[in-house]
Amino acid sequence: MADSFLDLGEPPQPAKPEPYRVLARKYRPTNFSELIGQDAMVQTLGNAIRRGRLAHAFLLTGVRGVGKTSTARLIAKALNCIGPDGEGTATIDPCGVCEPCRAIAEVRHIDVIEMDAASHTGVDDVREIIDASRYAAVSARFKIYIIDEVHMLSKNAFNALLKTLEEPPPHVKFLFATTEVNKVPVTVLSRCQRFDLRRISAEKLGAHFAHVCALESIEAEAEALALIARAAEGSARDGLSILDQAIAHASMDGGGVRAEAVRDMLGLSDRGATRDLFALLIAGDGKGALAALRQQYDLGVDPLAVMRALLELVHAVTLAKLGTAADLAQSVEAREAMEGWASGLSFATLHRLWQLFLKGHDEVARAALPIEATEMALLRIVYAADLPDPATLARRMSEGGVAFVAAVAAPAPAPAPSPPPSIAEANPASFDALLAMLDSAGRVGLAEKLRFTARLVSFAPGKIMLSNAKPLPVELVPELIEALQLLTGVRWQVSLDSSPGAPTIREAEATARATELDWVKSTPVVSAALSAFPGAEITGWDMNKRRDG
Repeated sequence: MADSFLDLGEPPQPAKPEPYRVLARKYRPTNFSELIGQDAMVQTLGNAIRRGRLAHAFLLTGVRGVGKTSTARLIAKALNCIGPDGEGTATIDPCGVCEPCRAIAEVRHIDVIEMDAASHTGVDDVREIIDASRYAAVSARFKIYIIDEVHMLSKNAFNALLKTLEEPPPHVKFLFATTEVNKVPVTVLSRCQRFDLRRISAEKLGAHFAHVCALESIEAEAEALALIARAAEGSARDGLSILDQAIAHASMDGGGVRAEAVRDMLGLSDRGATRDLFALLIAGDGKGALAALRQQYDLGVDPLAVMRALLELVHAVTLAKLGTAADLAQSVEAREAMEGWASGLSFATLHRLWQLFLKGHDEVARAALPIEATEMALLRIVYAADLPDPATLARRMSEGGVAFVAAVAAPAPAPAPSPPPSIAEANPASFDALLAMLDSAGRVGLAEKLRFTARLVSFAPGKIMLSNAKPLPVELVPELIEALQLLTGVRWQVSLDSSPGAPTIREAEATARATELDWVKSTPVVSAALSAFPGAEITGWDMNKRRDG
């Protein structure tokens, strides 16, 4: 009897794990309500769809990762959605469950054609679109062409597309996306309805990342998500990619995404270390500042990141001085430090710091030796004396001396200028006395401007009229009014008149000197000497030794 065998079939196979989808793909918006930070565009599209005023071509612009391609697919779904019952019409809220919605989301709909212009740049590729656009859609309401990075098309390709783009068949819609709209010909721009997708704010990105972490059951610190949002620079895709990396970087013991780990991962300068470095800089401690910089450098922090962190800190202090709301991601210690610096540093000082750090950042970015360039930039900040502006200087002088406040440097102490005259003594009775007062008060620059450019029409204590027949320096009058008020305690009236006025002090001196020279030449001795030595020049004379005849 033959042995009988029982066929049990193939042994059970272990289930294949579902391939991991990165967060940037997994959490791509599936409807317009999930599109972050583009409310104005969504409202415009919704109104256009409800009113049946749909453009035949849309151009979506914006930086990378703000949702241009995702928006194009959402528009395609909105125009072709038929609803769960198959009876729906175009809507700003596509159902997501009908066959057109699912097919478009999975990039397999036969009537929604996506093309990457970076790899299809030629006129032949565009000609295929033109030929195919003549035929009606197979199963959808509209045949839609999504062309990504449209600025990569050649000039001939753009020219070939123009006629069809201006008068397309009623069943065709074009959706263009680009990061460089300036490279798109004006003839194409004029035929499209343009939407500029905005950079997404760090606050909205942080909230979105927190939502994603909750869906992924990942614990994350708010400061860590704020750091990721700032590093993303307005791009949701970049931020989700960084978040993906941060989750992978996190420890396996359930520690979650921590701010310190994110800083290490991104190579960002530690905020506490940045504050310490900034404190050393404004205290004028060059040696300590370089030591703090080297400490960060030894930990792997990029010198350019240090300069950028210092720029952000100066900006934050300036905002704190303006009284804006504090960053929620800041610690209590950071807020206290900001408030302290904001109260102790003037706007002029903060502006100088910003300019110095900005110049240093540019130098470090181009330098062959970044750390050395950073050290030199910081030393320049340490030893750049923070001299007060002229108005502050005059005010301090009127109060009895100049008090130099070392905000960005600690320069060697300078001798204090002579105290200004008292108000009673400093009330000049003539224009010459006014110039002498300015000289004695240290306002030599202003006095020289007046000597060279001011043509006096009239003068009285408290009231001056100057000629503007020849243009005066624009800053002269307000600078003179401010200086006189500070030095005399009285607000002087300085007005302008169109009359010629008297010659300037320097012009009068030159005229007097020319008159003296003519007199010297006319004296018998000098006249005889000039006749005996043709070509001789008179280089000087002493009118105190003048004799009659």
